[in-house]
Amino acid sequence: MVSLLGSRPSARTFDVEDLVGLVWRGDIRIPHFQRDFRWAWEDVRRLFDSILRGYPVGSLLLWTRSAPAARLKLGALEIDAPESQHSYWVVDGQQRLTALANALSPASQGDSRFALAYNLRTRELVKPSQSRDAHVVPLPVLFNLQEILKWFAADPLLSEYLDDATAVTRTLRQFEIPAYLVDEDDVEVLQDIFDRMNNYGKRLKRAEVFAALTAPPEGQSGSEPLTFDLIAAQLDSEFSFGTIEGNTILACILARRGPDVRREIRNEFSNPDDEGRDEAYARGAAAMRLAVEFLQRNVGVPHVTFLAYQYLLVVLARFFSVESEISERDRDLLARWYWQAALVGPENFRGGAANAAYLLCNRINMQDPSGSVQQLLDAVKQERIQLPDPHRFSVPYSSTKILLTALWALNPQSPTTGEVYTITQLSEAIGDQTASQAISYLVPRSQLSSDLRAWAANRLLVPGADLQRSDASWPFAAQPLDWDDDRWNAFLTSHLLTPEISRRLASGDLEGVVRDRDQAMSAYLTTFLESRAQIGRDRTPPIDALIEDEDVDGRDE
Repeated sequence: MVSLLGSRPSARTFDVEDLVGLVWRGDIRIPHFQRDFRWAWEDVRRLFDSILRGYPVGSLLLWTRSAPAARLKLGALEIDAPESQHSYWVVDGQQRLTALANALSPASQGDSRFALAYNLRTRELVKPSQSRDAHVVPLPVLFNLQEILKWFAADPLLSEYLDDATAVTRTLRQFEIPAYLVDEDDVEVLQDIFDRMNNYGKRLKRAEVFAALTAPPEGQSGSEPLTFDLIAAQLDSEFSFGTIEGNTILACILARRGPDVRREIRNEFSNPDDEGRDEAYARGAAAMRLAVEFLQRNVGVPHVTFLAYQYLLVVLARFFSVESEISERDRDLLARWYWQAALVGPENFRGGAANAAYLLCNRINMQDPSGSVQQLLDAVKQERIQLPDPHRFSVPYSSTKILLTALWALNPQSPTTGEVYTITQLSEAIGDQTASQAISYLVPRSQLSSDLRAWAANRLLVPGADLQRSDASWPFAAQPLDWDDDRWNAFLTSHLLTPEISRRLASGDLEGVVRDRDQAMSAYLTTFLESRAQIGRDRTPPIDALIEDEDVDGRDE
């Protein structure tokens, strides 16, 4: 049973000036179990708008205790915080405090999330003016009485707005925010409070709750502990695979430890004889690394946004925790399984993705990779290829992700350089957004009839900055003078185009372009998926897996 608080929380109020001062000095800390800053610019604007209107902005819950010297990162701020015997650790209110401290600091104004200004004419909070408009005052200037007086002194024509500006300054500095202070040494109590508070309102993601419940003690010595965000960043840095979201990473860590990824997480590391949190995170990350490498090298999935279903990565993470070497034959068969599973979808397992992950993970024997591959293939029996619908293109759809993977397999070339795009270029184009950032329209949608606008045939996978997303037709309509026919044809083929389609583009027959490419796409998808899924083909395991081990001890020479 979780222990009770040793004393009741005390209550006090802080004005904004005091709060941001505490943050800037390093006297406010963020525990490991807190989630990262999630607000966008509009969220920050609404907070300050509420302050200027005098609206309540909620209370804070702060944990009072000592803190070691540390280099802190809070939003866009980096703070060298000294050791302190009396610091405030944020249990509830991180998003608000981060927004306040960054939006009011000159050091954070290069970060678009925190760049706010006050328009003296309209009395509204806006984005800072790109041109030098003296009526648009950056919030850090408005927050500092000396700076706002300098601002007005530089432009006497602003004098009529001075009273309003100074009133806004006073409101910003003096606005009071209530806080509860908890004096408690037991981190489990604070984690339990955090869990309960975040389940009263908007629910946290399962990964965020798990991270809170299993966070190491604050200020423990040693290297920085692994977190879901750090695992995601490391995988992206090594493979340019994009950012894997926290719930998927949690499921991978759980899957390596046991097949039921749906299990209760509160007591995951309660057994003192079992591996601890740090070891589980490290081994889970290692399994994910092998899984991502396999997806890129053997399956042909370059980026997480091309992954047909997230649960497939979870199953692969468990598989790559096996204790034996994995043969190339098993890798080939496992790639075949991926494509078959992607085509049938989680509905095949009567319960959605979580149930699919559970059933498939249960088929993996940690001591027998060859047998595990056969079991996985048995679970997704397919009799025929069912093509993804090329007339319903939408990047969240699994069918679209399958299609994008097929287009990537063509090794698309840059229209400007003729070079094949790399995974790094793909990842840079997508960033932290969706695959749509790497997709361009072959012809403007406005020039197509409504029934053709959703067709995949009007999409190109062009991850560079070569083309406008709305109209990419111009480089495909005419062969460059310095390109010979072979180079030109290879370029067109890499985008599933033909010289005939190119000529239609040049003549302005745009609907003919889309219809011709639709036919080419259907034929290509059929060939591509047949070669990858290999339904009905021989699936014999590697020869070593068919040979029973013999006891050679005591054998006659």
